[in-house]
Amino acid sequence: MTVASSLRALRDQPYALLLELERLGRVAASGGKQGPSGREWVGVAFRLGADTFLVAREETREVLAAPAVVARVPGARPWIRGLINVRGQLLPIIDLRQYLGSGATPSARNARIIVANHRDIPAGLLVDEVLGFRRFVDSEFTNEPPPTLIRSERYLAGAFRRGSETWPVMSLKLLVESPSFMQAAV
Repeated sequence: MTVASSLRALRDQPYALLLELERLGRVAASGGKQGPSGREWVGVAFRLGADTFLVAREETREVLAAPAVVARVPGARPWIRGLINVRGQLLPIIDLRQYLGSGATPSARNARIIVANHRDIPAGLLVDEVLGFRRFVDSEFTNEPPPTLIRSERYLAGAFRRGSETWPVMSLKLLVESPSFMQAAV
């Protein structure tokens, strides 16, 4: 049975038709790979300078627009931009580019804050741009992270490769639990 005929057979079942279209879209996005190695991994893609990275969806609580005003914290390291109030809770904002030693993130319309999903350490990470969700299958994963322009290697947990693209995976857990991240005071 061809794809077109299988879709025609579902024309009187809109929900089943949508599910089949979603399945076909995921197969197409993964390069046609299915089967036991086809477990899906979903991450949030973002840009720091010229580099693109992924963080696991589970390590991300939410994505916020970069606020125009951030309350400065006296005596904090330069990479700590300050504090913002998010629904009644104070959230420290960390300039991820500056923390990694690549200069301050410029104020731009596309700048976003990725809020780390960590139980004990609240952190909002300022990035140049969030590119949305990216989906991969497990067989596209490699433990060898690629070289990046931004010195992030100690926080990388591998990469996903699809065609000519390589997406390094940054571990927010490794990042926020690192001793240098915890040393926020000057």
